Amino acid sequence: MGYYIQGPERGKGKYLEEEYHAVPCNVHEAYLAVGHVSLVPVCVVDNGAFDAAAVAYSSEEFECFSYHGDVRPKQWYIMDRVKAYELSGIKG
Repeated sequence: MGYYIQGPERGKGKYLEEEYHAVPCNVHEAYLAVGHVSLVPVCVVDNGAFDAAAVAYSSEEFECFSYHGDVRPKQWYIMDRVKAYELSGIKG
């Protein structure tokens, strides 16, 4: 099950940077944050009409969003785990 951070329809990555100090990174840097104690990777996916900010809270979830067959434009971010969980409704 996916967990997403709400925000503006477009420009969600910039929103995460400005409001929650998310740091843009590449997919390899994002992978290093999987399972980190205080950080979590977030994948902002361009779905055309809107952006989706998916929290990659597990290695399985990370794999779903880093799948090479998915050609939608993506930008990875690393942000505070507690804040990302709060914003997306993840209990844990």
